[in-house]
Amino acid sequence: MAKPRAFDVTTLPGFTFIAILSFVLLYAPIVTLVVYSFNGGNSVNQWGGFSLEWYVVAFNNAAVQDATMRSLIIALWAAVISTSVATLAALGTTRRGKFKGQTVIYIIINQPLMVPEIVTAVALLIFFSSVKLATGYSGLGYLILAHSAFCIPFAYLPIRARLEGMDTAMETAAADLYATPLQTFRYVTLPLLLPGVIAGAMLAFIISLDNVVITEFVKSAGQDTLPTYMLGQLRRALTPEVNAISTTLLALTIFILIAFALVTKKRN
Repeated sequence: MAKPRAFDVTTLPGFTFIAILSFVLLYAPIVTLVVYSFNGGNSVNQWGGFSLEWYVVAFNNAAVQDATMRSLIIALWAAVISTSVATLAALGTTRRGKFKGQTVIYIIINQPLMVPEIVTAVALLIFFSSVKLATGYSGLGYLILAHSAFCIPFAYLPIRARLEGMDTAMETAAADLYATPLQTFRYVTLPLLLPGVIAGAMLAFIISLDNVVITEFVKSAGQDTLPTYMLGQLRRALTPEVNAISTTLLALTIFILIAFALVTKKRN
């Protein structure tokens, strides 16, 4: 008796059409944005010939330079802080047996992923506004802390996944050879965990770099990041300069995501 064939969704009628339509709807606007970033005219939707003019304009724009540098500083600090906290959290939730309240801790760590970002942004606005009034400080520290808090679950997920896939035999062997817990972590656990830590840091960096909602609520005057600068430009005169900035940011994001995929692939 012949075995029944396994269900294959690709054999359903219309699957190919729906798949192609989905990809077109997802990527056609992005492709259009990239193409029009090389537009030589002043219009964002009328082709005026191929040109790199708007990339030069964006590169020489002092406001763009300041916003880009500010975005990179915030994203780097947020990646470092959130990855450090996420690593400690992952160790605390995976390198021990089941314990009471473990599910609650998972929910607390992943809370920014489940709650709408606007809710987190409003909560951070209220909290940091009170701190600003009490301290008088209004620097970038608030944006760094806000981004770090939001990025923790994004860094936590690949680090925890890496830890759960690691064999504890080498850590046990190190303990049997009289290594202290700190020595075991430094010379055994951390080197094995490093691909997950790097992946978490890169993911946190790109999430922070692209963030708009939390930045818009928490930032003070004169603290525009690159995404919020672009949002401000969209509210004013729209030129292909915004397309050029968007394409550059897209290229950076793709590069980091490819590096993320390569690092996570090494886990196996």
